[in-house]
Amino acid sequence: MASGSSSKTKRGGNRIGGDWTTAKLNVLKKYLVSYTTALQHQPSKARPFLKAYIDAFAGSGYRETPRDASSASLSEGLPFPDLAEKEPQAWLEGSARLSLKVKPRFDRYIFIERNAARCAQLESLKSEFPDLANDVQIRQADANEEIQRLCRKDWRSHRAVLFLDPFGMQVEWATIEAVAATRAIDLWLLFPLGIGVTRLLTRSGDIPESWRRRLNLLLGTENWYEEFYRFESSTNLLGDEIDQVIKASTNTIGRYFNDRLKSVFAAVAEEPKVLRNKANCPLYLLCFAVGNENGAPVALRIANHLLTKGNELWPMEPALSGPSPHGTR
Repeated sequence: MASGSSSKTKRGGNRIGGDWTTAKLNVLKKYLVSYTTALQHQPSKARPFLKAYIDAFAGSGYRETPRDASSASLSEGLPFPDLAEKEPQAWLEGSARLSLKVKPRFDRYIFIERNAARCAQLESLKSEFPDLANDVQIRQADANEEIQRLCRKDWRSHRAVLFLDPFGMQVEWATIEAVAATRAIDLWLLFPLGIGVTRLLTRSGDIPESWRRRLNLLLGTENWYEEFYRFESSTNLLGDEIDQVIKASTNTIGRYFNDRLKSVFAAVAEEPKVLRNKANCPLYLLCFAVGNENGAPVALRIANHLLTKGNELWPMEPALSGPSPHGTR
């Protein structure tokens, strides 16, 4: 899970999760199985690619659904705790542990986590999976810095799947660009649509400078403002001029980010999966991008099937504070 702070139980799990968490992990698990199967003998049986699974916000390896979303322990570390949800408490498998159970297996497992205590929990996975222990690397580091460092290596004989699952808006566009530049890494990413971006886009259009910087880092540009806001003037019955601020719909915001992914990756899934909480609020978009153009047709076919089968499809709901400045696409 994410590198931000979260409540832990005595077993060390992350006290975050719910039905939407289960949904994203189910998609990830099925893709990983398909991925290692498809690349098992590629580019040749004699010299196959060295395949890695990279989890950039690996957490403890486990997750736990919260008992009470209103508690201070759950809300700690969440950028918008009111979007949290009440769920029955249960131990559930996190993405790191899930990846170690995938067959055929990966050749390397790289788990990146900033928190020292959660790194210690990740180390315990080596005892649980002794046959894989020598191929598991736990790296205590900032996710953006470590991924960019990894991406500077020679990837010609390597392939990987990267799972970026932050609590909020920690992922930077420079990291996404570095991943795409390898032409070897398939990316699963949770875009913080409702948990972050739409909350920073004020109805008035007046956005604090610190929030603008955060959005710039996430989106890799400053032109998002012109895409997300439209200003209109009209005259009322008394002849007074009225200025109106129209904020983009969540659909427009999501499409904008997906188009940003298309600008750097070989191919991108057209229909991200909407992940909602129990109150039906959109929290994240589960997005997928393909690193290598040669593998794009197969990878997209698998990802599109997993993202759309039995799941809510794009487009989402109407604008949050007025009609979209560009309409629904």
